Amino acid sequence: MTKLAVLAESAQEPRVALSPDAAKKYISLGCDVVVQAGAGERSHFSDQDFQDVGAKIAATADEALSGANIILKVRRPEADEIAKLPGDAIVAAMLDPFGDRSGLEQLAGAGVTSFSMEFMPRITRAQSMDVLSSQSNLAGYKAVIDAAAYFNQALPMMMTAAGTVPAAKVFVMGAGVAGLQAIATARRLGAIVTATDVRPAAKEQVESLGAKFIAVEDEEFKEAETAGGYAKEMSDEYKKKQAELVADHVKNQNAVITTALIPGRPAPELISKAMVESMPAGAVIVDLAAERGGNCAVTEPGKTVVHNGVSIMGPLNLAGDLAVNASSLYARNLLAFITTMIDNEKGELAIDWEDEIIQGTLVTRDGKIVHPALTKEGA
Repeated sequence: MTKLAVLAESAQEPRVALSPDAAKKYISLGCDVVVQAGAGERSHFSDQDFQDVGAKIAATADEALSGANIILKVRRPEADEIAKLPGDAIVAAMLDPFGDRSGLEQLAGAGVTSFSMEFMPRITRAQSMDVLSSQSNLAGYKAVIDAAAYFNQALPMMMTAAGTVPAAKVFVMGAGVAGLQAIATARRLGAIVTATDVRPAAKEQVESLGAKFIAVEDEEFKEAETAGGYAKEMSDEYKKKQAELVADHVKNQNAVITTALIPGRPAPELISKAMVESMPAGAVIVDLAAERGGNCAVTEPGKTVVHNGVSIMGPLNLAGDLAVNASSLYARNLLAFITTMIDNEKGELAIDWEDEIIQGTLVTRDGKIVHPALTKEGA
């Protein structure tokens, strides 16, 4: 029987890698599911909730890990946890593969086979496993809610006997999953919404949500998307033209949500200090790229700062602020992924190492870092 262990996260991470519903499905596949005590508390999943579906509760991480074949986490295991991992175990988590090379080397050195959920291929079969989409969707929603809460004015237009309250103007920079959800949320709240993105396919998506698209639509713009659906790095010339257009647009906005991230690279600067200073007093910027340095020149990761009357928020884990939803969706992503590794009839591990989903997410195996994006051969 395959033993599947779920560990509690650090104090900074309220999410958990398993929901009671997902635990029930793992058990139906023949897995022995063990959850570290208290692991789900901050997502409002009690130990009793897990026990009610047949999972076991381990008092400590050591107990949960003993004999485990598969270990599920939200964040990469920390150094003290890595030292306790069974050498032949499989670890699936958001490993932040570009963020801490030494941490990956520790995982490799421990002999574990690890999979980074951020590397999930963007193919139809893997859509249900796409953690970046599930978590970014929630982050985009929460960014607008936080901006609305911090902005000391109303978002929708209001007609009153005392006069009209004008609708707030919200500008979303980056129309990926997070950006599109931010657009939809801001529209639902009654704001006048505009958005920009360097990918030509984003224009139709933005306009379908009722927002106006803002971009320099030249020949480079028409080719600005990778086969995987990510934004390409643009030329300096294009960046300059786009920056001028955005700078003229930003100075009239009440709230700006930035979402631009390029895998493996620092976040591109989209809003300069001068642009912040051009914005109306009381405006709000929510920088969803804060974890990679930020899209705004004055962002301080993990903090809210005020510059020239403009509040710049640099949240590091907005999806985690919606831990119940985020954990439930993440647990389903993991379930869909892990199910591909288990023999439905025997309940035992049966990994197809030729599967493009397995190959695309595999980071460490046989004591080495093996993912092409992280090796010299793949550079």
